[in-house]
Amino acid sequence: ENGDWHCTASWKTHSGSVWRVTWAHPEFGQVLASCSFDRTAAVWEEIVGESNDKLRGQSHWVKRTTLVDSRTSVTDVKFAPKHMGLMLATCSADGVVRIYEAPDVMNLSQWSLQHEISCKLSCSCISWNPSSSRAHSPMIAVGSDDNSPNILAKVQIYEYNENTRKYAKAEALMTVTDPVHDIAFAPNLGRSFHILAVATKDVRIFTLKPLRKELTSSGGLTKFEIHIAAQFDNHNSQVWRVSWNITGTVLASSGDDGCVRLWKANYMDNWKCTGILKGNGSPVNGSSQQGVFNASLGSVNTSLQNSLNGSSAGR
Repeated sequence: ENGDWHCTASWKTHSGSVWRVTWAHPEFGQVLASCSFDRTAAVWEEIVGESNDKLRGQSHWVKRTTLVDSRTSVTDVKFAPKHMGLMLATCSADGVVRIYEAPDVMNLSQWSLQHEISCKLSCSCISWNPSSSRAHSPMIAVGSDDNSPNILAKVQIYEYNENTRKYAKAEALMTVTDPVHDIAFAPNLGRSFHILAVATKDVRIFTLKPLRKELTSSGGLTKFEIHIAAQFDNHNSQVWRVSWNITGTVLASSGDDGCVRLWKANYMDNWKCTGILKGNGSPVNGSSQQGVFNASLGSVNTSLQNSLNGSSAGR
């Protein structure tokens, strides 16, 4: 009520550093996934029932499965959009994206490996395209923090091909050549194109407009007209997280400057900073356009927490 946060659960999850934690959609229950330096990803479910911890207001989480296919650090984990069912994607430092499915949503201990995508570069982050339009095939963006000068494009877009029933690379963002720490597709509410945010040494926002089918190459993959809609170095440091609000109109970014910055486009599609928050959530004095900032803050409150902790969906 007064804005204070209280710890409701704490438990040891992995034998190494935990890189990311993400929520499944609420329709699948209270479900979390985590990934770690210990080369595994894990799925957790909150149990409602008798527990000694309940007396202290603590919830009880149970590990439902451990995914052990990776031979290197698992660097990101993301649940697919709910319309695809209960699916989970992981990416690893070995350059492989793995997509798992739980065929029975009532049995979270059973997950099957559906796809393995070899990206041929060390993977640091992934993002599903949330569009539920039948006109858009399932799509996943992959970012890399590889410092090798031989690898130019640090962002690749993979699309599901109905003909081959496999994911194949549709595009690569050739202008992103610096290590990528986070990546996020914006929610698509009726747009004919996609918006992708990238956290690297700065904040970058790209638009991906599908070309007409007759202009695309054979093979069934969509080709895109890619433009950089905005690029901001206001953080003056590495940017670690980007997260959209639920309507895909406000982007939150967090960087080594200790601030969360909010970005919003006007009716001319010109993006600008509409607010700055310190790590404790208080506005930075003198942040411009206070009225717009307050409106933006109301619609991005869940994304702010996500941009700080790396979750993919606010609760």
